[in-house]
Amino acid sequence: PATVPPPSDAVVLFDGADLSGWRSARDGRPAAWKVEGGAMVVESRTGDIVSAESFGDVQLHIEWATPAAVSGDGQGRGNSGVFLMERYEIQVLDSFQNPTYPDGQAAAIYGQTPPLVNASRRPGDWQAFDIVFIAPRFAQGVVISPARVTVHHNGVLVQHDVALMGATAHRVVGVYEPHPPAAPLKLQDHGNPVRFRNIWVRRLGG
Repeated sequence: PATVPPPSDAVVLFDGADLSGWRSARDGRPAAWKVEGGAMVVESRTGDIVSAESFGDVQLHIEWATPAAVSGDGQGRGNSGVFLMERYEIQVLDSFQNPTYPDGQAAAIYGQTPPLVNASRRPGDWQAFDIVFIAPRFAQGVVISPARVTVHHNGVLVQHDVALMGATAHRVVGVYEPHPPAAPLKLQDHGNPVRFRNIWVRRLGG
């Protein structure tokens, strides 16, 4: 499908040319993933990457593709993740005819909320997330308003204004810990060669 061009007020985080907008999540050095064919590609075991800029409430558009040649099953097929504020994950996975646990499939709020429907395309096809994320609010170290997220996967509404239980994790009940009102986005290196392109965000609420 055609990519969605960034609107005039968007911050373009990846335009297909280079990784200047990204850093290693581990040590802050330049991102070690590679760029080919207008996409950034996870270089296995080089680690997660984070955006150089920080964000709070955002609209995020990101396109991704898992390998066309299927290898593995369940969580071993095209596994990655899009993390809002480095801690709230929307799962990336090849979920086309690939059973796994419900809150681990593509477009799940990982470990918390399965998508309303499986909107996955075939392996190798480009897919898109359009995410509206509202950051949590804290007062005196206590969360007074949870993070909320709406996700469209390939144009299909799969998460509708869902309140997050806290930071996402595997088989752990999410909890909130106070954090700054803005933080980087993070893309996960889970050992699978996932591709990303056309990444842009709009800051919401000023």
